[in-house]
Amino acid sequence: MKANVVDTRKELFPSAFPLFYFRFMEKYLQRGVSAGKEEVHAAVKDLYHGLYPKAFCKIYPDYLGNDDAFCNVMSSDGSGTKSILAYLYWKETGDVSVWRGIAQDAIVMNLDDLLCVGATDNFLYTSIINRNKNLIPGEVIAEIIKGSKEFIERMNDFGVRIHAMGGETADLGDCVRTTTVDATMTVRMKKENLVLTQNIKPGDVIVGLASDGKASYEEEYNSGISSNGLTSARHDLLAKLYAEKYPESFDAAINGKLVYSGTKKLTDVLEGTTLNIGKAVLSPTRTYAPIIKKLLQEIPGQVHGLVNCTGGAHTKVLHYIQNLSIVKNNLLPVPPLFKLIQQESKTDWKEMFKVLNCGTRLDVYVEEKYASVVIETAKLFEVDAQIIGYVEAAEKSEVIVKSAYGEFVYL
Repeated sequence: MKANVVDTRKELFPSAFPLFYFRFMEKYLQRGVSAGKEEVHAAVKDLYHGLYPKAFCKIYPDYLGNDDAFCNVMSSDGSGTKSILAYLYWKETGDVSVWRGIAQDAIVMNLDDLLCVGATDNFLYTSIINRNKNLIPGEVIAEIIKGSKEFIERMNDFGVRIHAMGGETADLGDCVRTTTVDATMTVRMKKENLVLTQNIKPGDVIVGLASDGKASYEEEYNSGISSNGLTSARHDLLAKLYAEKYPESFDAAINGKLVYSGTKKLTDVLEGTTLNIGKAVLSPTRTYAPIIKKLLQEIPGQVHGLVNCTGGAHTKVLHYIQNLSIVKNNLLPVPPLFKLIQQESKTDWKEMFKVLNCGTRLDVYVEEKYASVVIETAKLFEVDAQIIGYVEAAEKSEVIVKSAYGEFVYL
């Protein structure tokens, strides 16, 4: 099958690409989202990017301790538009507990990025909750805070200590339709323990860790959705009735044809799982912290790279490599929710692998002799893992996805 080539740096130049691709991208951009965030990258290009500009997170000198053997690492992220799904589900079912998962999303979207530079303990965490007080009452805020506390306590049991340092809750009804849950996390660590993507090299294999299933530290089946691509997933899956009932849940400037244009209800059963569609899209973002903490203890210094396939999904690694071909020819099975999103949205599979993790979310780059250790460590926590690909030298950086749905090349 001929490879379908996508240059991720040229998304805004329609003449260079097939029409179906731009029909999707036009829809994606009209909804106010971007997988590549080209404008953001352009805006920050002249800022200081830390000690290791190609590292997965920003790594700075040890400004607080002033010790050259240490560094400070920071991440800022949040639950994104997943909070709108929580709002819809809560309003439809009365189940306020779904907001606890949103708290986990905000934490994990930071925690797992920090894992990717080798940080595994003693994190400082703070959150910012912005809300429309007329729509988001105190009981919702209480559930978010309770969810944070429960998740932090669970991670502490695995030796992944997270210290909640307070935060801010602001009533911004003029700015926020419902609520946003964002966070910042930082850690001080020894430079000698850093995992840097600059160490990824030809000959490495890639071990992929599943985003779905039920890890030993999770309470129920996880659909694997994480906290990316949910603006499009929400509108492509859910039926128009949600636009009529909850106009506060979307931007009125969006073309009406693109608003809740699917056929599904939140309470419909997701075939192949024990969840309804609402609970599936609200599955809390899985953390791999217990697994990576144990793995780095088992094979210290032998992990060449860790990539959290969130924003940009399987193309995200392109930000961190030079003159390497990342070949993914054995990805884990695509879970039911991702198949449903593709069916409802009619999105081409090359875009699916760029926007959503599609069942394989954390990539571990190691020499082949260590692959079995990674797989066995993941399985100790009941998370599926397997060799999903390999690394080759190349004239330019690229990701090649070879799947049952086609072969796609991303530059």
